Amino acid sequence: MPSGKIKRLMKDRGFGFIRGNDGQEVFFHRSSLDGITFESLTEGQEVEFEIEQSPKGPRAGKVRPVAGS
Repeated sequence: MPSGKIKRLMKDRGFGFIRGNDGQEVFFHRSSLDGITFESLTEGQEVEFEIEQSPKGPRAGKVRPVAGS
């Protein structure tokens, strides 16, 4: 499962971007969160996620904090 850090949050719009450990950035929407609330996320927080295909290209799905972070 890929992991990375939250690079940017657009809290007023309900989405953000994750910079994966491979250097690629991926979009995520608040509906992609797994067991956490969007409001609990912070920029720089370590997360793990799955890559999903959407009509607009790849995006993060099942986003959740890395255990112990």
